[in-house]
Amino acid sequence: PNIDALAAQGMMFTRYYTSPLCAPSRAMLLTGMDNHEAGVGTIGEVITPEQRGEPGYSLKIENDVATIAERLKAGGYRTMMTGKWHLGHTPDALPSAHGFDRSFALDASGADNWADKPYMPYYQEAPWYEDGEAAGLPENFYSSRFIVDRMIDYLDEGDPAKPFLAYLGFQAIHIPVQAPPEFTANYDGIYDGGWQALREQRWLKAKSMGLIPEDAKLAPLHPKLRPWGALDESEQALYAARMEVNAGMLEAMDHHIGRFVSHLKETGQFDNTVFIVTSDNGPEPSRGDNDWRLGLWMKFNDYHLGAEGIGEEGSWGFIGPEWAMAAASPGNLFKFHGSEGGIRVPMIAAGPGIAPGRREDALASVIDIAPTLADLSGVESEIPDARPMSGRSLAPLLRGEADAVYGPEDAIAVEVSGNSAFIQGDYKITRNQLPFGDGTWRLYNLKADPGEVDDLAAAEPERLEAMLAS
Repeated sequence: PNIDALAAQGMMFTRYYTSPLCAPSRAMLLTGMDNHEAGVGTIGEVITPEQRGEPGYSLKIENDVATIAERLKAGGYRTMMTGKWHLGHTPDALPSAHGFDRSFALDASGADNWADKPYMPYYQEAPWYEDGEAAGLPENFYSSRFIVDRMIDYLDEGDPAKPFLAYLGFQAIHIPVQAPPEFTANYDGIYDGGWQALREQRWLKAKSMGLIPEDAKLAPLHPKLRPWGALDESEQALYAARMEVNAGMLEAMDHHIGRFVSHLKETGQFDNTVFIVTSDNGPEPSRGDNDWRLGLWMKFNDYHLGAEGIGEEGSWGFIGPEWAMAAASPGNLFKFHGSEGGIRVPMIAAGPGIAPGRREDALASVIDIAPTLADLSGVESEIPDARPMSGRSLAPLLRGEADAVYGPEDAIAVEVSGNSAFIQGDYKITRNQLPFGDGTWRLYNLKADPGEVDDLAAAEPERLEAMLAS
């Protein structure tokens, strides 16, 4: 309800694109530059030996790249961040070195939401830092609540007359999927029909809302994914419960966003605040029940996968690729991929000067957020010795002064670990890697076929070649 309220007060973007993976998207969000230009071509968990040390793969924001925090700080803003960072933990890589006055940051792809501990064998600990120094978590910790609590603390300790940038990087709904039971209980039985039923329901709702054409097709379930009927009753019950926790975790985040909004209203800051709400990639497909090594690690780190206490402390929750594909409906596939389900995500903008209650179908990219905020703030956006931003300000769209900031020949492009997309006008070429892709470039007309069902590569080879050459 709180995110919906912001959407009603502002603008909902329906053709907004990010990268297929978290840290590259966050680098793009903060810098207004392509992830390779910023230095975050991929993440440490999946980087190849050939990429290490190469340009674009330092896995931290490069020294000659300025963040939106640095740009706004130079213009007199207070700058604060809480939550997931995942852009480096050395002193020169943490938020405190990139323009944030105050920060409580997690430099990992994720962590437990109830306790100060890691969520996968890649990490020996949950690396939290406050203002550049290693930090522990308080008692009675829950990630979404804490991220808002600490941001409110930072806001209250500063000069209320100064403008501020507040970057809240929630852990929802990344694995481990965990939520307070009072939120999870709101979804009892909702997902008992299974993932294909949910996927079809959301596809039909997208049509009824006018988000996709009436004759738009729905991509079939990938052949490597399990039909719901292949699970026995106990497995279905467990997987339905996992999706209930996923919904509960999202609602918990929304609840705490509401607390943050209420605080701004109580302190008289709401009416002069611009809000951007978005996601760093599509739904998370990772599983926790199909790798014995992960299972052994969980045993030694006090995690369980069962239904008892699901979503609560000690529960290692996930939804898996089938639910992820349902959650991405009407898009195809999910996180890690250049398909619509991996990179086409929600984005809401609200605040002073932004036309209320509008749905915006113009093309937009994650690299456009930083230049948009710089534009709306009115501060000088360039920093000496820093490379200029390559994104475009969406302010003309937000103010209702323009129909688009990308023309029919302009393009946006993303690539992470070989999963790629290039979008130009109504057309898109995309390439996805194993295990759910085959490395082949495909061509789609997104206006007619947003579900990426009909590959036009054979029918329009000249268009494919021209877009590849671009």
